[in-house]
Amino acid sequence: MSQTLDLAKKIANMQSALLLVFEGEAITLTNNAFNKFFGVSSTQEYNNNFGDFINNFVPHPSYFNAEKINEGETWFESIQKLPEIDRVVSMLDQTFEGHAFSVCIDSSLEGHYIVTLTDITHSLIKRIMIENNANIDKRSGAYTKQYFLQITNSFEEAAIFNKKIIGLTLIEIEDSSDTDNIQEFVRYFKGFIRQDDMLVKYSDTKFLLAFLVDDEQKAEQVTKKLNTMLKKHAVDCFSFTLSTQSQKENEKFSTLINRLLQS
Repeated sequence: MSQTLDLAKKIANMQSALLLVFEGEAITLTNNAFNKFFGVSSTQEYNNNFGDFINNFVPHPSYFNAEKINEGETWFESIQKLPEIDRVVSMLDQTFEGHAFSVCIDSSLEGHYIVTLTDITHSLIKRIMIENNANIDKRSGAYTKQYFLQITNSFEEAAIFNKKIIGLTLIEIEDSSDTDNIQEFVRYFKGFIRQDDMLVKYSDTKFLLAFLVDDEQKAEQVTKKLNTMLKKHAVDCFSFTLSTQSQKENEKFSTLINRLLQS
């Protein structure tokens, strides 16, 4: 039995995700990734220094937390009733930095719960922007303006959660009548922007690139990079100009968009 437990601990410690085992409401096993996140050396130290695990969930309306537990249920039962995409919690690490985790619970062993928490902080925006045909402009391959305006609140929430500001770059194309060249331009553009950046066809001649950065200086660096990369790509049928604005303190995303378009 001891050898089996040692083997289980070794397998758990090989995982990059946070892993913990509950017997009822009591935590009986945590892996190294979990211990590092909370700044403890062992499961026992965690149990000695922390209260109920549910208290770690930040009470944010966008994520599962204690306030969303159904009456008469445990948190395990309530979160498992949610669609998989909504089984997300927010927790603070030992330096009080916020992280978002997707939650997977295995309750196949009676009386026990094996909980796996996968950090999705850096892919949070990508989850918001799930691509499907309804959201993509068929002529260009970029996101549609309608979809972009629908998810601005979610994009703004993601910026706040990640302690970033929103950068917005306007790409104005002189002539966008050639569909093939526009599609080629968009494919090339999407090839060197980051996975979480969002390229939007805002009008026949205007594209917007929305992205998260630490500060205004980083947003300016993005513009310089775009200029450099786009100049390497010969597009004979049209020319373009770039301009960038970054979010000011307490500025709404919609205000930023209007400010950029009017600049």
